Amino acid sequence: MQPYGTSRRSFWMLPRCFSFNLRLVLSGLIVRIRRLSNGCFCDPILSYQSASELLMTKLCWKYALLFILTLGLTLGLGAQQHRPDDLVELITIDSTIKLDIRYATKNNFTHQQVYASARCLLRRAAAESLHVVQRELQKQGLSLKVYDGYRPLSVQKKFWEICPDDRYVANPAKGSRHNRGAAVDLTIVDHKGRELEMPTPFDDFTEKAGRAYMKLPKKALQNRALLERVMTKHGFVAMPSEWWHFDFRGWDRFPIMDEPIAP
Repeated sequence: MQPYGTSRRSFWMLPRCFSFNLRLVLSGLIVRIRRLSNGCFCDPILSYQSASELLMTKLCWKYALLFILTLGLTLGLGAQQHRPDDLVELITIDSTIKLDIRYATKNNFTHQQVYASARCLLRRAAAESLHVVQRELQKQGLSLKVYDGYRPLSVQKKFWEICPDDRYVANPAKGSRHNRGAAVDLTIVDHKGRELEMPTPFDDFTEKAGRAYMKLPKKALQNRALLERVMTKHGFVAMPSEWWHFDFRGWDRFPIMDEPIAP
């Protein structure tokens, strides 16, 4: 796997003039060094020529160093622009994924609007993995629909006050994986945007929401299994107590954040 922000072809995809000029400069530099090593400054016939060669050699060195520094800076900036721990807006990675950010409405277990904006933010690595999940589901005429992604720590504290049960709400003293931008709540919809039948609605804090609960309609069991299978295939881990909740593998390498979700 190539590092984020770079690719195996990135160097070779540079403009041809750069490669040609570099070869030209380096070739000239080698020729001039050889001439200087074979020349003699004490020979009056060669003195002017040797001085000219020395000047040209210095110029070649300057151009070669300038090119190398420019190339390194360009590739370095490109890599920094695509770091896996960047917090990105999901729709910038895949605009076909549906959003239903419940905490930006009153349609959630708190019955309060706790987000100022219906945006879904995630770590870049997690968002790119969701993009792969989405492409696989689209082949079946289906799509992801996201309920929640990154969640500020201050919101987590409000949730804990309302529901201090760590089966469903992470204790803010430890922080949630949502607070790290490395967890996502979601479901599957059909080509018309209708949610597939699942064991319970979102944020149902009962045993029916758990993955081990089997006294459910056959279709709900099949759809729950489909969601879990496609998510775990592409880098996510299913939470046992909530069918809709998935953590991105390696979530613990991301820091807890409390940046508000701005409009």
